[in-house]
Amino acid sequence: MAVIAAFVLNAGLNFVLGLILAKLLGPADFGLFALATAGAIVLNTVLFEWLRLSATRFYSGRVRIDEPWIRHGLDRAYALVGLGLIAAAAVSLLVDSDAGAEGRGAVLAGTMLAALGNGVFDYHAALARARFDGRLYLGLVAVKNVLAFAGMAAAAWYLAHPAWVLAVAGLSCLLSIVILHRPLRDPATPLARDRMGTTWRLFMTYGLPLIAANAVYQLMPFLNRSVIAVHADLAEAGYFALASDVTGRSLTTLGTALDLLLFQLAVRAEEFEGRAAAEAQVGRNAGVVVALLLPCAVGFWAVLPALQEIVVPEAYRGPFVLYAGLLIPGLFCLSMMFFAINPIFQIRRRTLPVIAAAGVGLAVNAAGLLVLPTMFGGAGIALAQTLGLVAAFFWLAVRALTGPDRLHLPWREIAASAAACLAMGLALAPFRHLAPGLALATCLPLGIGLYGILVWIFDIAGLRGHVLARFRPVCPAPAE
Repeated sequence: MAVIAAFVLNAGLNFVLGLILAKLLGPADFGLFALATAGAIVLNTVLFEWLRLSATRFYSGRVRIDEPWIRHGLDRAYALVGLGLIAAAAVSLLVDSDAGAEGRGAVLAGTMLAALGNGVFDYHAALARARFDGRLYLGLVAVKNVLAFAGMAAAAWYLAHPAWVLAVAGLSCLLSIVILHRPLRDPATPLARDRMGTTWRLFMTYGLPLIAANAVYQLMPFLNRSVIAVHADLAEAGYFALASDVTGRSLTTLGTALDLLLFQLAVRAEEFEGRAAAEAQVGRNAGVVVALLLPCAVGFWAVLPALQEIVVPEAYRGPFVLYAGLLIPGLFCLSMMFFAINPIFQIRRRTLPVIAAAGVGLAVNAAGLLVLPTMFGGAGIALAQTLGLVAAFFWLAVRALTGPDRLHLPWREIAASAAACLAMGLALAPFRHLAPGLALATCLPLGIGLYGILVWIFDIAGLRGHVLARFRPVCPAPAE
């Protein structure tokens, strides 16, 4: 539960921080900040994600004691990549030193520092989760978020330039690691230098296909925002960025929190019970993911107009609802790929199909950019992204769910979730365009209550049993 609590905290503060930065920086600077942030995410994905994924797959409480070379290999790989990134940031500053914080070199250096900080933080957070140390993970997330919230908001207010905000974002992540470095350490053991080469090859074989796919998915919004900036202006890119960021976080935050826990359960099942048990756990996990993420997508659509009027800065209203509404289906499909389909390829260590799916998505997105913007303007770019993500999802789903080694999903649970969400959507639709406060006050309790009742009655994805198990008193073992 600490993992879920940490992610709720992280999501809530990031959501509020994004709105504050949008207001303080203004549409044009926020558009530049959004482009740089997308670039930082791509850098983080390309440089560090293969190592973070390897940590979640190969590190555990047992490995921490019995196979210390796994942690040694991870630490040294992070150090080498991080030093290279710091050197590149310093070169960027030196080359464009005359322009100061307003220059492209400063923005590029800030982007690199943000990528470094996020990469190192995500790695240490993954280590805490792999050890099932929920208190450490919660503390790490809390410290980072407090530092980032205060520092980034202050930088946007006093320094008023994206380069400073990006730099503070990276520094806050690194400082949180320094503050909690003692509990994050492993027991001191001699370095097994002869195992480093084998360990790094294991990480690359497993992680590089996944990060190549993730880089493509991060490249898509970066490409789309750039196209909007070129065809319209940075302000329009800012409108698109805010809608994309808010929608993406609304649909993926819970999924990421679930994946942090559910995938580790599958890894532990393989470690103690074998591959078949791990694959069965992945199938059950997929049912839970659908049962919890699909109502989030429907509920977000229902409250979108009210959300715009209450929390979105005035300068972004209008385009926000347009872009967010068009992006919901694609971002939901992206969540399903990441949290329901990808894990089966990760457990099997056969991750190449994930790259192929990303390639299909990028090709469809690019084809859409050639046609749709001339027909629908900025909305066409949002449509192109959604079509690309939907195509990638269906391609990967076919690979996972067909053939002799197909993943067995709980189709009854998934159908029940879909039916319950349809009932919830139909019930909420008449209230979407009420006055904003009244719409939220009506839709939130009605949607949660209706879906919750249906889940409880039909025990969708076994969620009723999970809830009862949390509150069922533990009976002491009988005395001998």
